[in-house]
This record gives sequence, C-alpha cells and structure tokens, in this order.
Amino acid sequence: MAKIRVLSALLLSGALAVTASGCASQSSGASDSLTYWSMWKEGEAQQKVVAAAIADFEDETGITVNVQWQGRDNVKKVVPTLNTNKTPDLIDGSFAKLAPILAETNQAAPLTKAYDAEVDGKKVSDLIPSAYLKAGELTLEGADAPWMLPYSLTSDAVWFNAAEHPELVEKAPATWDEFIDTLDELQAKGETPIGIDGDVSGYNAYWYTTLMMRLDGPGSLKKMAADESGAAWESADALTAAKMVSQLATGDYFIDGYNASKWPAQQQAWADNKAALMFNGTWIPTETGPYAADGFEYSSFPFPQVDGGPMAQRADFVGFAVPAKAHNSENAQKLAAFFLGKTYQDDLGTEAKIIPIRQDAAVSDEMSTVKAALDNADEFYQQNDGITFPGYTEKLLWPELDKLVLGTITPEKFIDEMKAGQIDYWKQNS
Repeated sequence: MAKIRVLSALLLSGALAVTASGCASQSSGASDSLTYWSMWKEGEAQQKVVAAAIADFEDETGITVNVQWQGRDNVKKVVPTLNTNKTPDLIDGSFAKLAPILAETNQAAPLTKAYDAEVDGKKVSDLIPSAYLKAGELTLEGADAPWMLPYSLTSDAVWFNAAEHPELVEKAPATWDEFIDTLDELQAKGETPIGIDGDVSGYNAYWYTTLMMRLDGPGSLKKMAADESGAAWESADALTAAKMVSQLATGDYFIDGYNASKWPAQQQAWADNKAALMFNGTWIPTETGPYAADGFEYSSFPFPQVDGGPMAQRADFVGFAVPAKAHNSENAQKLAAFFLGKTYQDDLGTEAKIIPIRQDAAVSDEMSTVKAALDNADEFYQQNDGITFPGYTEKLLWPELDKLVLGTITPEKFIDEMKAGQIDYWKQNS
C-alpha cells in the first residue's frame, strides 16, 4: 500500500517545473472536452458556484465540460471505472474519501500543470496557504507532484446561538475545565448542554479524535493506528481521552434521546434552542438554517485546550483529483486550476458559506469565527488524524467510539477492545 507524505519543499516554494515526466499527458483519445463527476447535487449552493465557473471556463477556453452532478457517492461510483476506458477525467471530494481510492492505490495522476498554472496573475501553488500544504498529505511518497488540488476546507467548532448566549461571545471556555464548568452552569439553569445525533459515527468520533489532538498533537492517533502490535493503545493519553469522552456521556451533558434518535433529529432540536451547544462541522449553519429558530445567530468557539497542550485545528481538504487513466488530464487540470480564481473562491465563501482554500477569499459571517481559529492555529490535521487505512475507521475505530459516546462501554474496556481489534486488523491487512 502506497504511503502519502507531506508536500515537498520544492512545491511549497512555488518552483515546480513543468516536464513531460512530471504530468500525465493526454492520451490519443484527448479532445477539447473533459468529463467531470461532481460531488455536488443540482440545486446546492456549492453546485451553483461550480456551475457558474464551468460556464465561464467553457467560454474562455472553448473546452466543453461534460459534468455529472453525482452527489456524495461520486467517489464510490468511480471505483469500477478506474481500470477501464470509461473513467472520468476529473473528480472532486474530501481528502478522506479520495486518498484511499486514488492516492494509496497509485491511480491518481500528478497535478503538476494545475499547480504550476497561473490564476489571477499568481501561480496556483502560491494561492494555497503554505501551512495547509505542510499539513496535508497531498503528494505520494517518491513523487514530485501532488495528486490533489484543494479548493475549500471543512473544519469543526463548538456551535451556539449568539442571540441566546451572548456570554459565550464575550468569553468562551478556552480550557477543558472551563468547558465542563460551562456545561454545569447550563445544567444549573435548566438547559441541555450539548446536542448530538448519536447515530452518526463520524460525529461521535470527533470527540475522541479531537481530544487526542489536544493531548498529543497531529499524527499521534495515526501513529497509534499503525502499530500492528496494538500496544500503542496502552498509552496514558489514549486512556485519558477515553475518560474525558466518558465524562460527557455519564454526566448527562448530551441531549435526552441522543442514543436512540435518527439524524438529523438532534441537530434540528439544537437549532430550535433545545440544546445550547453542538460540536460539529462547518456545514452546520447551512444544514440547520432552514429549521433554525427565529433570530438564531450562528457563532462558535474552538474545541477547548487540554492541560496546556497543542491547539491544532482540523482542516479537511475538499478538492479535485484526476484519475491516472483519464483521457483528458490536461483539460481537467486546467479546470481545477481555474476554480481557484478569486471570483469563485469568494462565491464559495459568501454564497455557499463554506471556507475557501484561498487565504484572501471572503467568508460569511457564520464562518468568521472558524476562519479566525484556523488563521490563529499553529498546526492542522485531517479528519481521523489522516487515518486512511482501508476499513480501519469504519470497521474498528468508529464502532468502538460509538460505544464510548453512547455510554455502553467503559474507557478501560474501550482501550482493551481497540488493542485487540487492531491486532486482528493488521493480521488481515498486512
């Protein structure tokens, strides 16, 4: 299995050279067109921004874009095509979805020409903040060019209604002890502290993975997961993080019924002021906006610090990749680079209300607090600390973390089951 490493210093300096060997050339079947399978669905705010960019791209270049608005299953749908002549030329998605399918199977084309292209008078490689490039595993080990071009970020935050809780705008809890004090104060006032949909494993996992980042910093959880002996789970911090998650579950801080309801019931309840806080992703304002209480003012604060430890922020890339067997790789890279134009980056920020990859792009009021947290962060990490071992999160880590968040397992038992499960996992996947 191919490993992924941090983007090379050569790229970060913006000195990538365009060479015949550095970029996948178009095959004999190339034409003035490209096929793009998009992760967005027609009608979504993000889709509208992408569609506008495609229209401008076609007008400016004469290249026809055959786009299919596949939705979130687009990466899954591309798998059967990878060894055929029917693979799309361009696909987008999150790093977590694209990396196992394209990067780690050596089925992604190098994006030298996209990174070396000029947009708004600047090289594309200079438009992406170097801190994100250093944190992202965007280049295959042994390669001299990246396989993914990010165009936006998702992150997380502790969300709240500023109209109902102006005290959190004035002074949000900055440490874990202050956070627990805030939860206790909310309980004392008869409020439910935290809304959470317990049937969404990825959301449940945020609590433990973020606590590990606060205790040990980026890379620590991935390193633990890579230990074939499972002994890494015996670390003091692994157990401490489990105890802190258990503290929330056993302290009745989560909304009633979170362990039996179906998404999005509890995020709807939170948006209707039936819970004060929600730890979730940057899509929450858009997702909950249609049913939020009148006058709801979205605001957030970063997940609190633990014992003076690291304050890295999650910055998950969403972006483009080109399958290695794409017929129109060069055209696909042109469109990927084109979408980093400031017009479209601003529209992603203000109309789609997500966080653009460009540092100079506009963001919505709802995202301003998250953007500030990202700007002030010293380090960044990917969802699940960048773990992309096939099936590891879905079959081992997330099911065990579900038990922890739902309060059906003790912290000690969680550690034991992770250690045993990891030994079995690597026996089957070595």
